[in-house]
Amino acid sequence: MRAVQVTEFGGPEVLTPVDLPDPVPGAGQLLIEVDHAGVNYADTHQAENSYLAPSKLPLVPGGEVVGRTADGRRVVALIDGGGYAERALGNPATAFDVPDGVDDLTALAFIVQGVTAWVLLRKNAHLEPGESVVVHAAAGGVGSIAVQLAKAWGAGRVIATASSEHKRALAGELGADAVVDSTAEDMTAALREANGGNRVDVVLDMTGGRVTDQSIAALAPFGRLAFYGMASREQPKPVELRNLLGHSTTVAGMWLPHAFTLPGNVFGTALHELFDLARAGDVRAIAGGEYGLSQARQAHEALRSRGTVGKLILDPRR
Repeated sequence: MRAVQVTEFGGPEVLTPVDLPDPVPGAGQLLIEVDHAGVNYADTHQAENSYLAPSKLPLVPGGEVVGRTADGRRVVALIDGGGYAERALGNPATAFDVPDGVDDLTALAFIVQGVTAWVLLRKNAHLEPGESVVVHAAAGGVGSIAVQLAKAWGAGRVIATASSEHKRALAGELGADAVVDSTAEDMTAALREANGGNRVDVVLDMTGGRVTDQSIAALAPFGRLAFYGMASREQPKPVELRNLLGHSTTVAGMWLPHAFTLPGNVFGTALHELFDLARAGDVRAIAGGEYGLSQARQAHEALRSRGTVGKLILDPRR
């Protein structure tokens, strides 16, 4: 089968198209004929071995696929790597039926980015109706869905940040009430200005560095910042617990695999709620570009440039 393999850690240049033997399912595994694979920012960290979970060589990147099982089911699945290929192995516990009316792009956008946005707002931020919500990187995979979810769930004011006029316009089309240039020198002041001079209740942040530092400083009493990534690859300042007392603020971290440890099948509940919202026309996935397997390097380069919007996917047939 055709696949993309990494045999040494590094940047996008280490992604190499190769021919590999077909994977053989063991006990309790599904063999999935891959129609499309999702491309995530986490994949870029995996390729350079800077992800939360250490990588082992050689590896085929890709943690999510949509395709068909041997019995004809159309599923979207989280997998333990191997997604950048024509065939992949999945676990039945993390493979979900895709309902009619939900296309491949939407299924892939929702299983990671969509559920991430859902968990951030529901479990980390505990969003309440009427609260203000800041979504950094609002035109990205998680951000574009988070803007829509926050509006659907009654946020009082959604403030989106993005780095270009095109991205800020997209955030506005998705429902953001105000947009802020993510390169603003003083993000604290910019967020407060966008919120009518008031501090903000919720911030969803995957940027890191000074953006995180200045976002924490913009939080209102009992405000919450949910931190789920570091796209800038710049560490924020250490959080001093005593400083949180000044406005009774909360800083929370989120790594999506931990959602599977929650009781009551939270992951599946979130995904199917998102599918229902999509079929009702209330939340939509944003296409960020479709690449062939031989273009995986270009997909990673695009992601790392932070110039993309929405969801990037790979077609293993080209």
